[in-house]
Amino acid sequence: MRIGLLTESGYPYVGGEARLWCDRLVRGLGRHEFDVYALSRSARQEALGWVDLPPQVRRVHSAALWGEAAGRSVLWGRRRAGRRFAECFAELAAGMTGTSGEVTGVSGGMTGVSGGMAGASGGTTGASGEVRGTFDGVAGASDELADRFRSGLYGLAELARDTGGLAGALRSEDAVRALESACRAPGAHRAARAARVPDLLTVAADLERTLRPLSLDWYDDDTLGAVDLCHATAGGAAALPGLLARHFAGVPLLVTEYGVRLRAHYLAGAGAAAESAPARALLASFHGRLAAETYREATVITPGNAHARRWQERCGADRAKLRTVYPGLEADRFAEVGEREEPGEPHTLLWVGRVEPAKDLISLLHAFAEVRKEEPGARLRIVGALADGEGAAAYLAHCRALAAQLFPDEAEDAHTVGANPVSFEEIGSPEAPDLADAYAGGGVVVLSSVVEGFPISLIEAMLCGRATVSTDVGAVVEVIGGTGLVVPPRNPRALAQACVQLLRDPERRARLGAAARARALELFTVEQNIAAFHGIYLEIVSHCPVRRETVNEAGEPVPFAHPAEASVPGRWAVGGRLAGAAPLGGPVPLGTAATTAPSWATRYGLREHLGEVAS
Repeated sequence: MRIGLLTESGYPYVGGEARLWCDRLVRGLGRHEFDVYALSRSARQEALGWVDLPPQVRRVHSAALWGEAAGRSVLWGRRRAGRRFAECFAELAAGMTGTSGEVTGVSGGMTGVSGGMAGASGGTTGASGEVRGTFDGVAGASDELADRFRSGLYGLAELARDTGGLAGALRSEDAVRALESACRAPGAHRAARAARVPDLLTVAADLERTLRPLSLDWYDDDTLGAVDLCHATAGGAAALPGLLARHFAGVPLLVTEYGVRLRAHYLAGAGAAAESAPARALLASFHGRLAAETYREATVITPGNAHARRWQERCGADRAKLRTVYPGLEADRFAEVGEREEPGEPHTLLWVGRVEPAKDLISLLHAFAEVRKEEPGARLRIVGALADGEGAAAYLAHCRALAAQLFPDEAEDAHTVGANPVSFEEIGSPEAPDLADAYAGGGVVVLSSVVEGFPISLIEAMLCGRATVSTDVGAVVEVIGGTGLVVPPRNPRALAQACVQLLRDPERRARLGAAARARALELFTVEQNIAAFHGIYLEIVSHCPVRRETVNEAGEPVPFAHPAEASVPGRWAVGGRLAGAAPLGGPVPLGTAATTAPSWATRYGLREHLGEVAS
């Protein structure tokens, strides 16, 4: 089977998101072939290079979603193409803003059907700190508006294919005018009506970056048009090439989201002080529409947990398409620690993760102050690296200052050096040479987040046989499953009480740790992840095969040009291959035919007959 693996800011880049699980998946499915289509997010990411690729990766195509779009718009000076672009972009904008009727103010405006957009712009923050509200135009909007967005999106894709790309056009004056016209048209949402020119320029810039895959040459018979299945490793821009491959060539699409991209966009937008409320509302509507279209066209959707699944259902995903596939971790990495009889440092609390405000280390430090009142000998180790972003370093400095204020250095007597009961460490330091050593030094692992998707650090702790105390956010309860203690977020007192209970009860810690390790080995290993995707691949291809018709020079169909066995790996063929035949284990190139025969055909004298049919 030939898989088109679609990534954004991920595999095969060294510093990419979701790089590890993609690499494990590709290496675990050695009998399939992979073509990787990667979108990068920064020059730094590209400069770091790629990971070592296994032989089943046939080729890698890459494109940048950062910097200025290369080239001048090919639409300039082509009146018909310009009118066509204006019509398609107007439809896309109308679907975003909830516009009813015709979008005017640009040449060639198209008349649509009436519709409306319900809901409120922006979002509200719930108890767990997550954005709960959205432009409800995503899941509950009228079919007419979704159709207008869809018509505009695929119209732009067909225009890009016919003209060679839309470089510059998506940020042109015509595009900004179309956005403005859609925002001012009857029926537009009130947040869209409040947009001013700077807001529209911000929105146009984001649309241009996200829609750059429309202009790529990835959709012909030599690229995504030749694969058996597209597997998008995220939503958003990563899934867009899969949508176009399905539109142009009928290739089935599998979408995997371990962190729902739309949710991440809402959370990022809620904290983006540089963007105005109208710009955030318009971008939320666009990304919501794109997510809804992705879920609509996907053959199967694989969320990484029930929390992500609920987000996908809210955004329009059909429940019948959803299959939960948990991420897989390498259990062998933590086997030595998990199988030890000693429970680690019995009076040490351990936190592991990326240092950022969403992890709420402030509440953890205040909780530890309460713990110290009950257990004066307790220690807290904070092991982690800075998250990306300008505010991470300042947040870490604030946490260090708070720890120094709450816990002055202590000494046993007048002749010993004082030490702080809270330590800040990094993986690779003498105290924590690697991740397994860090978990080995903790008696209880703590997670204090107010926002969390799928808590990988909890699974690592479970594989190490450690008892855990966690806040009830994201997929925490689904992961823990009764093998640890769960408390409300932003509640230092409850967090402290749970920690004290486990610090004082070593037998309970041991029971919970053993149960946690057994659960993690059953649900969250690389092996189960690979087996699940292997089964889904086979199911999709068997139920939704790509119908390709090859014709000869006279335009007549070539029978048996794409036999099923052409994609079967292994040296099953007998004898040599004629010129133009596909490599063993690879697909037959378009316009050629299989010219080798299996052993049974040779035994029964059918080889010559097959050669005649193929020719």
